[in-house]
Amino acid sequence: MNWFTAPDYWLSRLVFQRALAALYLVAFLGAAVQFRALLGERGMLPIPRFVERVPFRRAPSLFQLRYSDRLFAGCAWTGCAVSAALLAGADSWLPLWAGMLLWLLPWALYLSIVNVGQTWYAFGWESLLLEVGFLAVFLGNDEVAPPVVVLFLLRWVLFRVEFGAGLIKMRGDACWRKLTCLDYHHETQPMPGPLSWFFHHLPTPLHRVEVAANHFTQLVVPVLLFAPQPVATAAAALMIVTQLWLVLSGNFAWLNWITIVVALPAVRFPAHAPALPPAPLWYEVVVLAVAALLVFLSYHPVVNMVSRSQVMNRSFDPLHLVNTYGAFGSVSRIRYEVVVEGTLDAVPREDSDWREYEFKGKPGDPRRWPRQFAPYHLRLDWLMWFAALSPGYAGAWFGGLVERLLENDPDTLRLLRRSPFPPDEPPRHVRARLFRYRYTSWRELRETGACWERTPVREYLPPTRLAGAVQRS
Repeated sequence: MNWFTAPDYWLSRLVFQRALAALYLVAFLGAAVQFRALLGERGMLPIPRFVERVPFRRAPSLFQLRYSDRLFAGCAWTGCAVSAALLAGADSWLPLWAGMLLWLLPWALYLSIVNVGQTWYAFGWESLLLEVGFLAVFLGNDEVAPPVVVLFLLRWVLFRVEFGAGLIKMRGDACWRKLTCLDYHHETQPMPGPLSWFFHHLPTPLHRVEVAANHFTQLVVPVLLFAPQPVATAAAALMIVTQLWLVLSGNFAWLNWITIVVALPAVRFPAHAPALPPAPLWYEVVVLAVAALLVFLSYHPVVNMVSRSQVMNRSFDPLHLVNTYGAFGSVSRIRYEVVVEGTLDAVPREDSDWREYEFKGKPGDPRRWPRQFAPYHLRLDWLMWFAALSPGYAGAWFGGLVERLLENDPDTLRLLRRSPFPPDEPPRHVRARLFRYRYTSWRELRETGACWERTPVREYLPPTRLAGAVQRS
């Protein structure tokens, strides 16, 4: 079929595949490093406990068949190795069918992780990585030109990501319609980056321009993805520029990066296309059958997108093949942070020597400037932001975190920037307090060197010790 492939997009495919492999590598690396404290046999939300109550059909995963920390680590590090091989171009050295299987492997491994990841993996970019990763299986290698239908489906993903996010904003918080959300967002976003303080202090008129430009990019530009070239390239390029602006403004894990990656196949790079053989019949049949399935599965995401009761970041099938997306349908006006402290005192008092635990990414010490972590995902830090919004978001795991801090659990402490207690002397009590945080002004920054000013609000968790612990004198 002459219409089946688009040789002019061979370089777009190449750049897309290598960039996607890099994101897979980041995702698997984060899973390998963080899982023991979060999901392991002694984790805050243990996988064995989850698979006991959730059947395979609802959460298909290798770990439904058997779980051990060693097996999880093996899967995560295998995913890292395969991702690195794909990043190096190993799929192009293989026959077409073998290259497809190589791309299928990280998708299956990461699906196994996400489907048992519970609240630690309940982010839209997890499903987005899986949806895009599944399409990458059928994009082919150097033995065939890129299939037109897969390129179209990738644009369909990008359309849903951007248009869905635009709709949820317009239907959600009134500040998006009034163009005022960025008066707050850079200060109250989940994990600020090193430039977020400066973004917050941009002139108010520029914030209005930013919001208006965001609406244009998310509600108008996505339609142009399906226009003839070079309009589609210009639309994708504008989305990429917008996402790079967001990369500079905060730490959003790999949400912005994978949006950039999925925009790449819509760009037609000015490069001479090499001569490629026609696609084999079996490949055409497989690709068209998969495309038909994905179009069929798009029904529920489309219905959700046009619904007045639109929801964000929902998977409608257990394989995460076609999902709905969206971000920041509402924006917090005030930033709260949960500050966790411990003491060695046998009887905790307000004037005890309370020492603060420092997290890697979330705000803590007002003088510590935020660092850049994205696209790496600090899962505990992100969930601590939700915990500050409401204790209900942390009910399933916050008690487990406190328990492990009282034990000086090494796996948990590795998720933190610093523990105030030596390994052989755990705290006797741990407490948590809720603070209001706000950015300092230019004058306050010059005078104090602090980028944050914080004010205590209330007790979040009273002083707590391990059940049955013996008081030490």
